Order: sequence, then C-alpha cells, then structure tokens
Amino acid sequence: MKRSRPASVDDYIASFPPEHRKRLKQLRALVRRVAPDAVESISYNMPAYKLEGRPLVYFAGHLAHIGFYALPTGHEKFRDELAGYKQGRGSVQFPIDRPLPLDLIERMVKFRVEENRALAAVRRKRSAKTMRQSVAPKATATNRRRSRA
Repeated sequence: MKRSRPASVDDYIASFPPEHRKRLKQLRALVRRVAPDAVESISYNMPAYKLEGRPLVYFAGHLAHIGFYALPTGHEKFRDELAGYKQGRGSVQFPIDRPLPLDLIERMVKFRVEENRALAAVRRKRSAKTMRQSVAPKATATNRRRSRA
C-alpha cells in the first residue's frame, strides 16, 4: 500500500480499509492508554510515539499485516512470545487475518515506557552532575593561595 505522507495519525488511519483501520485504532488507543505522556507524530510515514525525547514505538498498516516496531530492545525482551510471528530487527508483523495480541503489545509498550524513563533518569542525573562541575570554581594557583590564608 503506497501512501503519501499523512498530515496526522488520524489521516494515516483513515487512509486504510476498514479491517486495517480497526486494528490501527486499537493499537493507537492502547499506546495512548499505556503511555499517556508520549508525544504522537508521524515519522517514517507511520504513527510514531516518543517519550522522554526518545522513540517509544511505531506501528504501520501493510497489505497483509500490521507492523509493530518497539525497537530492538522491546523485541529482544519478548523474543519467545513473538516467535510465532514474522520478525525483523526491531519489528514484528501481526497478520491482518488474526486478532492482535493486545496483552502482549501492552506489555511491550510498558517495557519501553520503563526503559525510556530509566534512560531519561540517567541522563538527568548525568546532566545535573555536569552542571555542578561547571558551576564549581576552578582550582587555580591563586584560589589555592587565598584558601590557605
């Protein structure tokens, strides 16, 4: 299904046949419920979600499947449960003729939320440390002599 760049996720979903639309809406609702702070956009011509400034998940409609992209870490964590689906590095294909495994997808999104939040906490901690170091006075020969006096 060759598509032009959609202006919004609503436009993207509306461009699909009813069965695809139903599944895409289910995915969208699930991601928004599990990650309400995620920023929704179109990236790589598909719905994309970012949390803490980092990619969270993507999904896309295709002719015979719905693609779900929880990035490599999200797929590695659930490798055994995804074994019954066609996969690529960081992607999984859910056939259009089978129900979406919403419970599995929910756990994948939750895992990615926790992962993004943990990475953001590390970045904030590192940034705060850098700020403290840049504000501290430099130890120069003049400062050392003054502190001894």
